[in-house]
Amino acid sequence: MTGSRDTSQRRLRISELVRQHGSVQVTALAELFGVSVQTVRKDLRYLAERGVMARAYGGAIDSNAVGGPVAEPAYEVKRTERLEAKRRIGRLAATLVKAGDTIAIDSGTTAIQLAEAMPNIEATVVTNDFGVLTALTPKNNVDIVMLGGELRRKNMAFYGGLTVDALDALHVDVVFLGVDGFDLERGITTHYEPEAMLNRKMIEAARKVVAITDSSKFGRICLHRIIPVSGLDALITDEDAPDEVREASRQLGFDLLLA
Repeated sequence: MTGSRDTSQRRLRISELVRQHGSVQVTALAELFGVSVQTVRKDLRYLAERGVMARAYGGAIDSNAVGGPVAEPAYEVKRTERLEAKRRIGRLAATLVKAGDTIAIDSGTTAIQLAEAMPNIEATVVTNDFGVLTALTPKNNVDIVMLGGELRRKNMAFYGGLTVDALDALHVDVVFLGVDGFDLERGITTHYEPEAMLNRKMIEAARKVVAITDSSKFGRICLHRIIPVSGLDALITDEDAPDEVREASRQLGFDLLLA
């Protein structure tokens, strides 16, 4: 009876974790509960069959995310959430920017950390994010191209037809892409459809695509897909990246940089 009780308690705890975080990873759960990966997969299969969650590559997601987006956190929450990891990621991403480069920086709190860390060198930055603009303004050697449009106050960035059209005549060396959801099967996703449209346009204009995200986004799936993971040239994240992502970097051929 003890084994059965332990299994029930573990599955209840897994259900609580997926509701709290929106997603869970097999390897992290196995380590947390001190059981095998196979045991966790059985747990997830059991819970998925009962509609508690939906299976995803390397783990599971909240079943509500299948029919609609994972809830978007408030901007104030995102600015402080996992801040130290975002700072490390931003600093590492900034080392990729060289004098003479033209880069695009997507919206997002990790993108702001990249802008904060970017050296004051002769480079050009294209962005639609108000926070990125604010961080770069004191760096007088950096030329800034601000994409206009309608301000979305929920994440303090500009979107719309004007924003997308402004990219038609632009070519950039690298686009640094923020991430709301990162799933190996369902790709890189976002909460907001105009953002997905703009991101795809940025990618079309770029020679190289670099995703910047902390590891909390792995396994999350939002409603609007931007690109498959295979469309990345590089991924910059923190050292908590799960084994599945590390293996995918080898199989799909994108560089994985850990901050």
